[in-house]
Amino acid sequence: MKYFKHESAYVDEPSEIGEGTKIWHFSHIQSGARIGKNCVFGQNVNVGNNVTIGNTCKIQNNVSVYEGVTLEDYVFCGPSMVFTNILDPRCKYPQVGSKFYKETLVKEGASLGANCTIVCGNTIGRHAMVGAGSVVTKDIPDFALVVGVPAKIVGWVSEAGKILEFNDEGYAFCKKSNKNYKLVNNRVEEV
Repeated sequence: MKYFKHESAYVDEPSEIGEGTKIWHFSHIQSGARIGKNCVFGQNVNVGNNVTIGNTCKIQNNVSVYEGVTLEDYVFCGPSMVFTNILDPRCKYPQVGSKFYKETLVKEGASLGANCTIVCGNTIGRHAMVGAGSVVTKDIPDFALVVGVPAKIVGWVSEAGKILEFNDEGYAFCKKSNKNYKLVNNRVEEV
């Protein structure tokens, strides 16, 4: 086994788990899951059937990544944050199976704060940051900092998560990532 699994964790077969990944106490990886290298799954994490998770992702305690959710590389999921996969759940009218799920994509390097909720059917852009307790109800662009219920853009962050301060020409520089950014039509691009 090229990955670590705590004795209290369950990994259903078939599943693919990359080298260097760590699965901690009481976590459950369901069948068909594809998990990259060097990921960390905290206590009580559930990864649903057929979920794809990229390399070097960190999923904190008490998070369920349901079928229909895809995480690209370097995604951070804060403690007890929530994904959904059905827009109109009703017990009296069950919707069982992937044909009912609305897909959610979390792109490379995005961070999802503690206790935030990502309503299904939305895309979280590259290196975006969702504040703790926020509720995402629509697509979030690359590098956006969003907070609130519903989540709204309140600023922009670099790949390293630092607040970007744009000059009069719409350019910003991040010392931590050593990268330049430009604000164009209320969207941020790396330059």
